Amino acid sequence: MEIKWIDIPSINDPRGNLAVLENSKLPFEIKRVYYLYDVPSGSRRGGHAHKGLLQLIVPLSGSFELVLKDGIIEKTVMLHNPTRGVLIPTMTWRELRNFSAGAVCLVLASQEFDEEDYIRDWEEFKLKTKIS
Repeated sequence: MEIKWIDIPSINDPRGNLAVLENSKLPFEIKRVYYLYDVPSGSRRGGHAHKGLLQLIVPLSGSFELVLKDGIIEKTVMLHNPTRGVLIPTMTWRELRNFSAGAVCLVLASQEFDEEDYIRDWEEFKLKTKIS
């Protein structure tokens, strides 16, 4: 499993930096945006996969670990740079953990919310990916 990093263009300025995300520069059209914040110490988020949804995970502030699993390979990356995000492909199990104080995780999604697109059970995920 390859981790696909997406570099986010930014303009550095002594008055403050500006990062820009545009649909035309992303591998999918943004249909939904949400963010995680005030995640209590020791908490985990995610713990699911999506059948058809693509996501770009961006650490707007602070840091956290992103764990990606395809059923065989598991990779963990630390996200801490607001100008670099990770593209999560379809049928990839994801977990977020080890949030620093004040961390904010931005998620850009290729689809609007659809509960039918979620796989929330690890055993079901392994069956759907034909891994046992």
